[in-house]
Amino acid sequence: MTVIPNSPHARDAATLIHPYSNLVTHEREGPLIIEKGNGVHVEDLEGNTYIEGLAGLWCTSLGFNNERLVQAAAAQMRKLPYYHAFFHRSSMPSIELAERLIDMSPAPMARVWFANSGSEANDHAVKFVWYYNNARGKPEKKKIIARLGGYHGICVSSGSLTGIPLMHQGFDLPIANIMHTGSPHWYHEGLEGESEEDFATRRAEELEQMILAEGPETVAAFIAEPVMGAGGVIVPPAGYFEKIQAVLAKYDVLMIADEVICGFHRTGQLFGSNTYGIKPDIMVVAKQLSSAYLPISAVIVNEKVYGPIRDFSDENGVFATGFTYSGHPVPAAVAVETLKIYDEINIADHVARIAPVMQERLMALGDHPIVGEARGVGLIGAVELVRDKGTRENFPPAIANYCGERCLAHRLIVRAAGGNSVAVCPPLIIEEEQIHQIFDRLKAALDDTLEYVRQESLLDAA
Repeated sequence: MTVIPNSPHARDAATLIHPYSNLVTHEREGPLIIEKGNGVHVEDLEGNTYIEGLAGLWCTSLGFNNERLVQAAAAQMRKLPYYHAFFHRSSMPSIELAERLIDMSPAPMARVWFANSGSEANDHAVKFVWYYNNARGKPEKKKIIARLGGYHGICVSSGSLTGIPLMHQGFDLPIANIMHTGSPHWYHEGLEGESEEDFATRRAEELEQMILAEGPETVAAFIAEPVMGAGGVIVPPAGYFEKIQAVLAKYDVLMIADEVICGFHRTGQLFGSNTYGIKPDIMVVAKQLSSAYLPISAVIVNEKVYGPIRDFSDENGVFATGFTYSGHPVPAAVAVETLKIYDEINIADHVARIAPVMQERLMALGDHPIVGEARGVGLIGAVELVRDKGTRENFPPAIANYCGERCLAHRLIVRAAGGNSVAVCPPLIIEEEQIHQIFDRLKAALDDTLEYVRQESLLDAA
C-alpha cells in the first residue's frame, strides 16, 4: 500500500504498515513521520525537532546529514551503480570493505560474506555453521544455542535465534535445532547474595549442562550479542564471556558474536568483542558499518570455519548461496567511507571522552523512584522501570511505552526495550552538551511517568 503522508488515509494506513505500532500507547493520532535530519537531530512533518537518542535503530552513528556518505553513494552510482558477487565476480568497493573488516576484526579472520541486514547475516551464519559441520563429516552437529532475551533478527532462522517470545508467536518459530539458554541479566536473575561472577559461573554451568543433555556431538554453535540490545541493553556480568567460551572450547562449539549493535565503537572499543574478551569464530556486523545510510551487513569467518567450507564447496562444485545485492558496490562504497571517517575524525577517542559523561548521567538515574537499575557501557545504556525497588518487581510493559511517549513530548526519541526498560543509544558524534540535553529530557519523562503511576496507584514503593 502506498501512503501519501498528508492524505486522508495516512494516519490509519501508516499505522497498519509500521512494525510494533500496536505495541505503543500513542499520545498523538497516527505515527510520528520524520521529514529530515541534521546531526543528532531529526524533524517531523509538523516542524518539531527531536534529539535522536537511539541513533535511529542503534545505527546512525555519524548523524543524519553526513555529506561525505552522500557523495560516496553518488560517486559510486555514477561509476558502477550495481554489480553482483556470483560466478566468481566482484567489485572494488566490496573487496576493499572485506579487507578492512578482516584487518580490524577482534580475532584473526579469513573471509567476509555480505548481505543487506543483520537479520539476513545471522540467518546465513546458521547456514554456514550447518554447512561447516556437513563439510567435517558431522551432519548430526547442528544445534545452535542462543539466549533468552537475545535479539538476532526476524528471518526464519535468525528469528528463531532471537529469544523474545513476541517474535515467535504466530510465526511457527523457533525452528528445529535452535534452543535458548538463560539470560545474562544478573539484576533480575541473580540469586539473593549471588555476586556477578558467581552468577556468570552458574550461567556457564547451565550452558554446559544443556550441551551435555543434548549431546555435545549435536551442538554446533553458541550465539550472543556482547551487550543485549532489544532485550533491554543487558550488560554481561563480570567474567561471563570468559567462562562461556571455556565451555564452548571444551565441547567443540563455535562462538558467534552478533556485533550488529555493538560493533564500530558503540561499547567504547572497536567491537563489543574487544570490550569483553570474545574471540569469535564467526562475527556478524551491520548497522554502524554504513552509519545505516544504505543497507549492508557482513558475516566474517575465521580460517577454522572457512577451510572446511571452501573444500566442501569444491566437492559440491559451487558454494550455492547469496543474494542479488550481496556486496552491492554502492552500500559497500558507503561502508568504506564510513570506516574512513571513523579513522579520520578519531571517533575512538571521541567516544572515550564522551562515554563517561553519558554513563555518569545514566547511573545517576538509578536513584529515581521508579528506576530499579541503570546500566550501560560506552554510548549505550538503559534504565529499567520498577514499581518496587526492594522486590525489583516491574511495572506492566505499557509503563515503559508511556515513558517513551513522554520522552517524545520532551522532544527526545528513545526506545522501550526488553518490556520494562527505556534504552538510550545516541549517534557516536554526539557532544557533551547534547548528552546533558538527552538526560535532562529523559529525567523529565521519568518524572512524568512517576506522576502517572502514582495517579494510577501502580507504585508500591518510592
